[in-house]
Amino acid sequence: MQWLRSLLFIGQMYLAMAVLAVIYLPWALFSPAGAHAACHAYCRWVFWTLGWMVGLRVEIRGTPPTDEVMIAAKHQSFLDIMAIYNAVPRGKFIMKRLLMFAPILGQYALRIGCVPVNRGKRGAAIKKMLEDVEKGHQEGGQLIIYPQGTRVAPGVSRPYKVGTGALYEQLGQPCVPVATNVGVFWPRHGITRKPGVAVVEFLPRIEAGIDKEAFMARLEAEVEAASDALLDEVGFRRDE
Repeated sequence: MQWLRSLLFIGQMYLAMAVLAVIYLPWALFSPAGAHAACHAYCRWVFWTLGWMVGLRVEIRGTPPTDEVMIAAKHQSFLDIMAIYNAVPRGKFIMKRLLMFAPILGQYALRIGCVPVNRGKRGAAIKKMLEDVEKGHQEGGQLIIYPQGTRVAPGVSRPYKVGTGALYEQLGQPCVPVATNVGVFWPRHGITRKPGVAVVEFLPRIEAGIDKEAFMARLEAEVEAASDALLDEVGFRRDE
């Protein structure tokens, strides 16, 4: 029964994406504010239907930033993308360039200021983004990056990539680490969404100006420790 409820939820979730994209299209074409409004509306719809269709609720802990910062987050599934984005006013992601060509998703991502990058060319993309913000061609906001570079299942170890440290150094902005346990309830693969409370936790910020290596060590230690604590909170067994 939970599998069927999850399947129905997923179907309506993607249908809602298309419907809201069309409804908000004129505003989104006119202004990035319209694209942000569309994306926030979509996240709220997903969270609402997730609750009564699947029995899964999303809880935000800590203080989501509203100023210009870098957010470095644990990434376990599509759910943490929506939860982090919806918690901040002007979120934008470092994303794979290939996603630019995804129907609906890619075009809205560009309108909200996401930064598409090719492997090995992140520095040039970030430099252009910073120049666009300075010239007023693009709004500032909260730049979201996943230090492990991909979705990582709960309990699985994966190294943090040094590019996050380089970005922290290049931006010269504080970094807000984010921990989560959403992968327990909304896994990377498969259809079933489990009932419960999935948590995304904004941790205390790391101020700008720290040595890159020291920053990376602190970031990994804090995010992993907090994410492990959230896993323990829901009784996740690491040998599963």
